[in-house]
Amino acid sequence: MVLRIGGLASGMDIDTLVEQLMTAERVPLDKINQKKTYTEWQRDDYREMNSLLLDLDNTIFNGVAKQASYIKKTVSISNSDALSVKNVNSTIDFSGSIKINELASAATMQSFTDSKIRDSSKKLSDIGFSGSQTITISAITKDGVIQENSYKLPISEDDTLDSIITRINKDSGVTAFFDNKTQRISFTAKNTGGIEGAPEIILSDDGDSPNKFFNNILGINSNNDLAAKPREDGTVFGTAGTNADITYNGLNITRSSNTFTVNGVEFTAKKVTTEAVTFSSTPDVDGILDTITQFVNKYNELVEKIRAKTTETKYRDYQPLTDAQKEDMSEDEIEKWDKLAKSGTLKNDSILNNVLTKMRSNFSSPVSGTSTYSQLSQIGISTTANYLDGGKLTIDEDKLRAAISADPNAVYELFQKDGSTSSEQGIARRLRDTLKTAMTDITAKAGKTTSVNNTFTLGKVLNNYASQITRFEDKLKLIENRYWARFTAMETAINKANSQSTYLTNMFSS
Repeated sequence: MVLRIGGLASGMDIDTLVEQLMTAERVPLDKINQKKTYTEWQRDDYREMNSLLLDLDNTIFNGVAKQASYIKKTVSISNSDALSVKNVNSTIDFSGSIKINELASAATMQSFTDSKIRDSSKKLSDIGFSGSQTITISAITKDGVIQENSYKLPISEDDTLDSIITRINKDSGVTAFFDNKTQRISFTAKNTGGIEGAPEIILSDDGDSPNKFFNNILGINSNNDLAAKPREDGTVFGTAGTNADITYNGLNITRSSNTFTVNGVEFTAKKVTTEAVTFSSTPDVDGILDTITQFVNKYNELVEKIRAKTTETKYRDYQPLTDAQKEDMSEDEIEKWDKLAKSGTLKNDSILNNVLTKMRSNFSSPVSGTSTYSQLSQIGISTTANYLDGGKLTIDEDKLRAAISADPNAVYELFQKDGSTSSEQGIARRLRDTLKTAMTDITAKAGKTTSVNNTFTLGKVLNNYASQITRFEDKLKLIENRYWARFTAMETAINKANSQSTYLTNMFSS
């Protein structure tokens, strides 16, 4: 620690002198900090470009690269109150007729006598239920068969019926309801359909009489078939599940659910009909067109932003501001300066220029081995005439609509055809490969927000600048201490000389 003596003896402002000297000494450090700041800007701009590339890749993946985008159908139905039709994965147009003879229904069963429970919110121990047991529930599945792995639920005297019903409704294949007014319970299968010669709901427990949960406590049969058998007075306490009875294009079929799929088309029967309901489909031209338009717009947006960044003017006279410079400027002045200083961070960048060139090639090169279309121009998509646009795409909507209407599968093939070489691959596949290569290159250079500096090129540069800054700051401390040591020595010498002068003056005056 250097002893610092101000200018008491010399009358000089030593603090200001040292500060001015250190300002000059800090110039090389300021330059390193400016380089570090500029590199951080460059890194961030690279990452922004990578985000734009990823946005386009996601748009392609979720749009023009998905077959589902091209099998969208507009369906006409003669009686939409009785039947709904939705395309699931049919790649061709479809038509036909369906007559709904019977709807599928779910099996049910109810208590045949009042249960011992008067209040479903009270513990089972309040009605004399003691100990614990495990109840088992089996129900029909969506496939129309009884489930193999039955639902098992341990219960005890500390449970309430409400808590038991909550768990049954959440995890089993039935829905339970208890009416406190009538003290009776009902069970309904969650899935519709009937099983020939077997029940659709089976209830059991491992309790002993008179403590058996279902039969003794709730007063309900062990399955819905038993519950559905008429008693002596003709009453029934359950129903069997039924299958949907359908006549499809003249062929009689049954299904366990009112919603079923035939040849990739999903049908939902809503009510019984006396006449056949006709249906037919055509390509959803508007929907497919919208998907392709979204892709073109996203691509054009990317091209515009990359072009703007790679042709941006670089203002070499505007370097990143130092903290000292910012102190003498207003916020508005700083903002304007920074805008110019940040300009041109990616000017003529080889990675970005290369991805633009490759994407243009992806579009212009024919796709070999296709059935109908081999180039985008054949379906109404081409590059703009203005070369300054950098290869933006434009759409002839009438031509594209005609291509979609004629054969949406051929349009899909043009975008997503598989192949072992680039020339055999569809436009979307080529583009995604190009984008992934560019994103990999940018990540290697600028990393991701989660990356550590030593894993990418610019990060290593930043680490180097940080090390230089640390070393230079240590050097500046030594320089500042040296200045203070010299000025302190000067002050000490002057003070000593002044003391001697005063002594001599006093001697001669006496």
